[in-house]
Amino acid sequence: MAARLLPVLLAVLLAGLAVLAGAGSAGAHAALTGSDPQQDSVVEQAPKEVSLTFSEQIAVDEDAIRVLDPAGNRADTEETPRSLGSGGAQYAVKLRAGLPDGTFTVAYQVVSADSHPVAGAFTFSIGAPSETSAAVPDQASGGGAVGALYGIARYLSYAGFTLLVGGAAFVLACWPRGAGVRPMQRLVAFSWVGLTAATLAMLLLRGPYASSGRLGDVFDLEVLGGVLETKTGAALVSRLLLLAAAALFVAVLFGAYARREDPKERRDLTFGLAIGGTVVAAGLAATWAMSEHASTGLQAGIAMPVDVLHLLAVAAWLGGLTALLVALYRGPAVERAAVRRFSRVAFGSVVVLALTGLYQSWRQVGSWSALTGTSYGQLLLVKIGLVALLVAVAGLSRRWTGRLGEAPGDTGALGPEGEGASAPNSTEAATDSAPDSGDGERSEVVVATAEASERAEAERPAAGQGAEAEAGAPGAESAATARVPVQADPAREAQLRRQREAASAATRKKRRDGDPERSGLRRSVLLEAGIAVVVLAVTTVLTTTEPGRTEEEAAAGTSAPAAQQQGPVSLTVPFDTGGKDGKGTVLLDVDPGRSGDNALHVYVQDAGKEPLDVPEVKVALTLKAQELGPLAAPLERISEGHWSATGVQIPLAGSWTVAVTVRTSDIDQVTVSKNVRIG
Repeated sequence: MAARLLPVLLAVLLAGLAVLAGAGSAGAHAALTGSDPQQDSVVEQAPKEVSLTFSEQIAVDEDAIRVLDPAGNRADTEETPRSLGSGGAQYAVKLRAGLPDGTFTVAYQVVSADSHPVAGAFTFSIGAPSETSAAVPDQASGGGAVGALYGIARYLSYAGFTLLVGGAAFVLACWPRGAGVRPMQRLVAFSWVGLTAATLAMLLLRGPYASSGRLGDVFDLEVLGGVLETKTGAALVSRLLLLAAAALFVAVLFGAYARREDPKERRDLTFGLAIGGTVVAAGLAATWAMSEHASTGLQAGIAMPVDVLHLLAVAAWLGGLTALLVALYRGPAVERAAVRRFSRVAFGSVVVLALTGLYQSWRQVGSWSALTGTSYGQLLLVKIGLVALLVAVAGLSRRWTGRLGEAPGDTGALGPEGEGASAPNSTEAATDSAPDSGDGERSEVVVATAEASERAEAERPAAGQGAEAEAGAPGAESAATARVPVQADPAREAQLRRQREAASAATRKKRRDGDPERSGLRRSVLLEAGIAVVVLAVTTVLTTTEPGRTEEEAAAGTSAPAAQQQGPVSLTVPFDTGGKDGKGTVLLDVDPGRSGDNALHVYVQDAGKEPLDVPEVKVALTLKAQELGPLAAPLERISEGHWSATGVQIPLAGSWTVAVTVRTSDIDQVTVSKNVRIG
């Protein structure tokens, strides 16, 4: 049965990799929400600069934003874009003087705060639209062969982490005897090798993945040096350092721990490994939390530890499930108590996954419309469905485990020795660690071969006795010669021993496969593992997909030109500082009253509506929904009762809180606030 079902699991794994490779560069997590000049707009005079506003912080280099004239030549000064504040979400490039009329192309290629490359282009016109020969490179960052390889490495890193942490936890918490089982050792060791190799590949591919997209830049030391200075590079290097500590943990687990026989020493070592392993596992999980979705956006301080818990729960459940599968198919007898312990661990992991997943879904989606109307939301629904199916199959496995506990003659073991009728003989006990091989028919052939060899060995002295009788030797001497032992052949004895061991293992496997409860448990666990592979693939694609909340905000910021052309925003804010002539009104105008560059005019009037000259006026704007601000406006006094500020940047459209501080004397001051829709 294993020989027929394991290829199916491998096919599902390859299908998951195909889905991942097809995802390509779907994930631009920082969305362009505004620009000045706006996309497809026509301006009368050439602007001095072009500014871009994104939904979250970005990282830029000298070629991050390029402006091309109608002939395809650089129209910007080719300097590194300068930040306009707004928490690193808005950058601008200066334009050359004397630009001609026509259509200009703005191309951008940046890296979002959650480590994903963002690229795109749009046009605006000076004077009137025209034909343009500007060409944007077809090879965008995050795509092509580099993007596919990076995506596969990302998937393998998730898989390696899951199997490494989950396999070690399964041995330490559920099946301590598994520390001495060769298949379990191979599972955890190969997982460590896979995670290390995938991390190194991501570190080398990171530079071309986030910038040029050229595979030839993988071994460019200058590009690699730039990667090491980024948040993602620091996370990958930290992961490699933690993997060195994980290697020590694995060596102790399958070395000193497996050889400990004294109960007290084993208990003390178990406690030390549990503490150290938890710290290393949490540190490895944090390298994802500190550089991806959880590190930016709403409530990042809460989201990162929640993400660590989510990853650890995934590893404990799915990694432990894979370890159980290996134990059932390739290992010796597995105690029922170990299966029950893992069942409790899996149940707790599912509870943690449900709670942390619910929070993460709210944080990344934010609304029902984003859940059903965005790519991220639809993928999330697919993942939820797969997890529900996985939980249902896990329930089936729990029922099989319960039936095993009710089996008559139960010795408490699952696997080659788990029949319970009698204790294994010395030959069978010596072959506990031998891998399963063959089926019932093969065992009969092996047994027959062994018996034939033994018979041939036994007949050899008798033939010699007959020869001596024919030569006329006395009968007594012939009988004595027959009783003289033939010199043992070590090679022949080793061959016979191997044949007996293979026959014993095949016979025990045949008896094991004939138990419907054990066979049912193995099939359900294998099905769980197959579904888990697909869940992991969908999860990896989700990490490279723009969150639904961001996608909706970007659409709202770019799909309503009428709202952006609503004209200047005006509001009236009364104030009372409590001192002499402390009552009055502030009139505030925001022009043009949309996201981007604005002019701010503040008029202070007394109770009689006359201009009031006060010592100081301050204005700050806050967009609480996006945790932006307060953004201070640099006011300058124009005349009595009149202050203004130019170049006030409004990063996003939304409901802004405008806080006005008025000081009428050295000790009399008040701050009043009012909400207003801008953009």
